[in-house]
Amino acid sequence: MDPKGQRMKLNDGHFIPVLGFGTFAPREVPKSEALEVTKFAIEAGFRHIDSAHLYQNEEQVGQAIRSKIADGTVKREDIFYTSKLWSTSLRPELVRPALEKSLNNLQLDYVDLYIIHFPVALKPGETLFPTDENGKPIFDSVDLCRTWEALEKCKDAGLTKSIGVSNFNHKQLEKILNKPGLKYKPVCNQVECHPYFNQSKLLDFCKSHDIVLVAYGALGSQRLKEWVNPNLPFLLEDPVLSAIAKKHRQTPALVALRYQIQRGVVVLAKSYNKKRIKENIQVFDFELTPEDMKAIDGLNSNMRYNELLLGVGHPEYPFVEEY
Repeated sequence: MDPKGQRMKLNDGHFIPVLGFGTFAPREVPKSEALEVTKFAIEAGFRHIDSAHLYQNEEQVGQAIRSKIADGTVKREDIFYTSKLWSTSLRPELVRPALEKSLNNLQLDYVDLYIIHFPVALKPGETLFPTDENGKPIFDSVDLCRTWEALEKCKDAGLTKSIGVSNFNHKQLEKILNKPGLKYKPVCNQVECHPYFNQSKLLDFCKSHDIVLVAYGALGSQRLKEWVNPNLPFLLEDPVLSAIAKKHRQTPALVALRYQIQRGVVVLAKSYNKKRIKENIQVFDFELTPEDMKAIDGLNSNMRYNELLLGVGHPEYPFVEEY
């Protein structure tokens, strides 16, 4: 099914498909696979594709999108593509060159959404994770309001249709919303969000400002050793989710995705497995009851899988705030 009707209006008038395909993969996955699975995801019906400069796969993802346009499967305007500004390019003068680099890798004229990946600034340069001789991250000091103004200019230049943020807490969002001379509000805040960490306070805050919450890690998390705490329970084995899935003859993953869509959250489904990619698009084929939703709400235990610890100690490290 093409979930073309399944879109949400952003505060700038553009529309975002509520189900997105996440393209991040651990380093050991060959880049050529990003090409294959992105093509497959578009064939399966995904129209929202999420990547980032950090993922180092934009060349392949762009190639996949262009090949599906070339063979007539989709038109460019059918695809909603998100890229992200990495932490080494948060200085205002580095923003447009970073976006232009992504566009050049993608071989696209524009992205649909460009977001600040993480509010912690790192030392500019080619190295994605600059560290000192002790292996400690080398931070940079940047006023995020100036970074935001540079994103606004990218939107005005037509390089991106919409602009937003990721991994921001409500105080960091407030800083941008209250900025004197703000031209465009962030359309979204992309954050970790799943039944064990449902972000209800941040979601309420975002809704009250007409900002869409986009959920990553919506299926708990793949066991990414470098990013994720391996001692946490595996979301998709949760007995409550499993029981609800059984009742609807669906999978726990589909229940976790459907939960987000029904609470007004745009959800990313990340999988490099073709069977599961096909399965994830079936999120539009069933509905959870209010009782189901309440039971899933009850699973929240503020369990963050992605602590992004490289930012700890930076004044803009976002996760010191409750939300």
